[in-house]
Amino acid sequence: MARPAQGGSGRAMKFVDEASIKVFAGNGGNGCLSFRREKYVPRGGPDGGDGGDGGSVIMEADEGLNTMVDYRFVRSYRAQNGESGKSRNCTGKGGEDLVLRVPVGTTIIDEDSAEVLGDLAEHGQRLVVAQGGWHGLGNARFKSSTNRAPRQTSPGTEGEQRSLKLELKVLADVGLLGLPNAGKSTFIRAVSAARPKVADYPFTTLVPNLGVVKVDSHRSFVVADIPGLIAGASDGAGLGIRFLKHLTRNRILLHLVDMAPVDGSEPVDAAVAIVQELERFSPTLAQRPRWLVLNKIDLVPEGELAARRAAVLEALSWTGPVYEIAAISGEGTTRLCQDLMVVLEEQKALEKTDPEIAEAEAEQQARMQQEARERIEALRAQYRRAASADDSDEDDDDDDEVEVEYVH
Repeated sequence: MARPAQGGSGRAMKFVDEASIKVFAGNGGNGCLSFRREKYVPRGGPDGGDGGDGGSVIMEADEGLNTMVDYRFVRSYRAQNGESGKSRNCTGKGGEDLVLRVPVGTTIIDEDSAEVLGDLAEHGQRLVVAQGGWHGLGNARFKSSTNRAPRQTSPGTEGEQRSLKLELKVLADVGLLGLPNAGKSTFIRAVSAARPKVADYPFTTLVPNLGVVKVDSHRSFVVADIPGLIAGASDGAGLGIRFLKHLTRNRILLHLVDMAPVDGSEPVDAAVAIVQELERFSPTLAQRPRWLVLNKIDLVPEGELAARRAAVLEALSWTGPVYEIAAISGEGTTRLCQDLMVVLEEQKALEKTDPEIAEAEAEQQARMQQEARERIEALRAQYRRAASADDSDEDDDDDDEVEVEYVH
């Protein structure tokens, strides 16, 4: 029985946030046709036992996992079938359930119907994704006052089969948004114990990173750092928009703007580009609470910061919170983290006391995730069409350029 061994293999270090698998629940065991045969008991009657139930396939969230890489290598999983019934009214052994461990934050989707089967957001949470077959009945079950020797049994039913898509979205309270080299990884290093790679070239961050920010004893929140976006990411430029889906679970987005770009570009252009890409990806996500964080103020020439700040705020028509920080030295990060902690605690308290607010938050997150899913699938379909067109063009070129000579 195949089970992914994610914890122990060398492949487990690779970050994979999507996988498609097929699951097969076990079939139920057939009922037994049997009659009691014993010395001095000429008419023992029926004693065929029932079959065993088939095993189910169950998904379980495990906080010790952070990738689904092993589901890329093993794509088919089968639970055990139930055994057939035995004579002497013995019931067949039930099939063992197959438990597949996935990272916390995994969404399970039926690929055939596009139905979201469940969202595993807590450690130990389980979801039955394929129900095992029901056991068949032995002939002892069909005995009656008018039929003392029934030869009737029933077969076990087949277990469910599903094609599933697994999507991992990291669980974090705050998400970092910005162009490559905006200082997102430097910021998360400054405020938490996380140590993502930092360098002076774009796309240093290739996978999401998480950091726990401890503001005080027993007061902390989680920050998610995703790979940077560039203009045109919605059309596949750079690393594309695939990692934006990890922000759909965040309560607050921090929009980091590099105020002193090394390439001499304007901070205004970078800020506007990010907002445009976010709106194209998910209009609902673009409406989430977003704070503007002006980073690298220590590199801005003296006397120019106010003008650059005003230009960015005007271009974005910004009315929300604005913070000025220097992530590399930690300047301004303490106040930012304290303010984030206060707002997050207030939001969580409101959701606990007001069911309507909690329901509205759940609906908004579901809408964001659906929009993200549709946008990513549309982009993939576009890639497939382009690749198919390229292949057909190459075939046509080959037919035109290659001359075939038949020699008899």
